[in-house]
Amino acid sequence: MAAQQTRHRADDAPSAAVDTPPVRAVEGTAPLARPAILVDVDGPLNPFAAKPERRPRGYATHRLHPRDSPWEHTSRPLRVWLHPQHGRWLLDLAEDTGAELVWATTWEHEANRLLAPILGLPSLPVIDFDGQGQRHHGGHHGKLPAVAEWAGDRPIAWLDDEFQPLDSSWARQRTARGAPTLLVQVDPRAGVQPHHLDRIRRFLRTWESQQP
Repeated sequence: MAAQQTRHRADDAPSAAVDTPPVRAVEGTAPLARPAILVDVDGPLNPFAAKPERRPRGYATHRLHPRDSPWEHTSRPLRVWLHPQHGRWLLDLAEDTGAELVWATTWEHEANRLLAPILGLPSLPVIDFDGQGQRHHGGHHGKLPAVAEWAGDRPIAWLDDEFQPLDSSWARQRTARGAPTLLVQVDPRAGVQPHHLDRIRRFLRTWESQQP
């Protein structure tokens, strides 16, 4: 995971958030697999890019010692801002849509150990990025290869703050192949807002309504 002070990002990359319409299921075919909502931490749940001296409204400060990080064996913990309602919002979204919540964060399993209890989330599936999650290349997010392999043909809605210029094309191509894909760009200065979750809810309900 990245420190607030050193995290690299593509500041001028265009937004990759696209409302890609789900592909209509062909009559007589098997329904698609259960959709998944992929959740990043730094940016969407922890608005690390907000002004250091001004915690975003509604967030609480937590000081954590993630394993395998510079903060694991130091007296200086990692400052994380979390919103007490985000866990409930995500659980309600998953229940409303029948989707599975999945960690898609460089925190990986530390998200379950440190963050889930604070947010009131159960232990969630974790996508393993093997240290490549922040190594963007070829116009694509560093997480994309692992996400694509993990998701297979499942419909996905992905919350992240570091989509790269060509990720929207990947999402459109994946949708065209029958795997509906929605990328939801989140401002890392503000974190997830209700309108982000509303987009996901509409997207997944539309997909569900098109199933035979």
